[in-house]
Amino acid sequence: MKLLADFFPVIVFFVAYKLWGMYVATGLFIAASLLHMAWSHRVHGRVETMQWVTLALVLVFGGATLLLHDPVFFKWKPTVVNWLFAAAFLGSGLFMERSLLQRMMDQAISLPRAVWKQLNLAWVLFFIAAGSANLYVAYNYPEDTWVNFKLFGMLGLTLVFMVLQGLYLARYMQPVEEEKN
Repeated sequence: MKLLADFFPVIVFFVAYKLWGMYVATGLFIAASLLHMAWSHRVHGRVETMQWVTLALVLVFGGATLLLHDPVFFKWKPTVVNWLFAAAFLGSGLFMERSLLQRMMDQAISLPRAVWKQLNLAWVLFFIAAGSANLYVAYNYPEDTWVNFKLFGMLGLTLVFMVLQGLYLARYMQPVEEEKN
């Protein structure tokens, strides 16, 4: 349910773009993002810091797109979000005892410190590459292609990266011992 809720604003944007174009889609994306935040707060009792940052970027870049009637601002939003994630992961890996990735995942998997560092760096590089890919598509292809890439391409890249991460992590998985009665 959370995954669907997290994609709600993107799906709203995609459908609205196909039906009514960039500016209506941008306005509906802003509204859907605000609804998503309200839902997240109600269901989980709080909103994570990165969700607030993402919402702020949606409001700034979406607002600039609507105010200045220029879609380039909204096209930059995924890149800025990805690069902020890269900076946050890089900073946490350099200046904190446990990286953000380790804080998110160490309840589920136990890894040597060096592996956590490698995994964190891999995510930093992924976020930089995803942001760069977004700009490449935004500036070198028609707007409709960018919209398709924003939903399907970015999601596909993320899924492929996560599968590769899973294959990498498989060597560190311990078999679960059956509970003895």
